[in-house]
Amino acid sequence: MHKPSACGACGKSNRLFPFTMAFQPIVDLDRHEIRGFEALVRGPAGESAGSILSKVDATNIYAFDQACRSKAIALASQLGLQRGLSINFLPNAIYDPKACLVHTFKAASKHRFPHHKLTFEIVETEALADPAHLSGIVAEYRNHGFKVALDDFGTGYSSLARLADLKPDVIKVDRVLTAGCDASITRQSILASIVGLCREMRIEVVFEGVETLAEVHTLRSIGARFMQGFYFARPMLEGFCSDGDIPWPVEAPAVEAPLLQAPLLEAPLLEVAVADRPRRLLMSHADAC
Repeated sequence: MHKPSACGACGKSNRLFPFTMAFQPIVDLDRHEIRGFEALVRGPAGESAGSILSKVDATNIYAFDQACRSKAIALASQLGLQRGLSINFLPNAIYDPKACLVHTFKAASKHRFPHHKLTFEIVETEALADPAHLSGIVAEYRNHGFKVALDDFGTGYSSLARLADLKPDVIKVDRVLTAGCDASITRQSILASIVGLCREMRIEVVFEGVETLAEVHTLRSIGARFMQGFYFARPMLEGFCSDGDIPWPVEAPAVEAPLLQAPLLEAPLLEVAVADRPRRLLMSHADAC
């Protein structure tokens, strides 16, 4: 019988260092309300994610991954979060889905955080040797009522093939596509195709890294509803902003993107390679650090 011996490392938290979480809102532009918050790792005094992740190595990666998820859930509960909570995870840091995720399930139960309000974002900084491993992780999360999001869509390993294999509940479109979209017809076409494709697949789309009002208006014009980025709010250390803190744009409701025709589904436009994009580990989110 297979025993996930590597998961023994998950319990070796005595080697870990102090860290905490900052929370950045994901906003709903149709309802002018905050849909939920993404948990982002920080140092105890607000030090950058990079300063914390530089301390992660092969001896503590499993324990750190477990601690991050448990910390995010515990802190959100203590702060009285009533909205959704998104937590990043690296698939390669989970050895066996059933064994390694038990700490996450226990944290949610201990703090009475509703499972349906938790979304786990798949962050892939390196290729998976066994794609079936990721499918097993996603299935285990869904068995417990959690949602799954595909992060950084449009770059690296978050591709159309991954979308087809996993059919996540949410995709988060990377800033490499949203940045400057107001001045790029090419980006607008790609983003509109993503909106239309996901509407057909009943997948929610969150546009990350939105920093200007012009980008907001452009994304709204192609049917975008959910966004995240510095334009709305920066991550808040151990706290949450409120609906009244968000600079809601004055606008007409978003239009519904048209249904895609078959040729568009075959176009390899959604793969955008970024050669100098830094590799991220576990909870790192480059645009929010």
